[in-house]
Amino acid sequence: MITAIVFVKADVARIPEVAEQIAALDGVSEVYSVTGQIDLITLVRVRNHDDVASVVADRLNKVPGVTATETHIAFRAYSRHDLESAFSLGLD
Repeated sequence: MITAIVFVKADVARIPEVAEQIAALDGVSEVYSVTGQIDLITLVRVRNHDDVASVVADRLNKVPGVTATETHIAFRAYSRHDLESAFSLGLD
């Protein structure tokens, strides 16, 4: 599974609609409205790199109101949830 974190700049007046349209795309697992230099953070989870290109370049970038994107590919996950499962002894 490939996880891509996509920073999205959007037309400020359309952020809620842009977020909803992005969230509806296949391959998009989450969309967050955030403060700072970007407007939305999108998590894309797909099987291969070609699918990242399909979601981001072919669909997400074409959502009306999206003005720019910056995509980051995740290498490893270090969340508490992932660490707990990795070290679980299965003694529930």
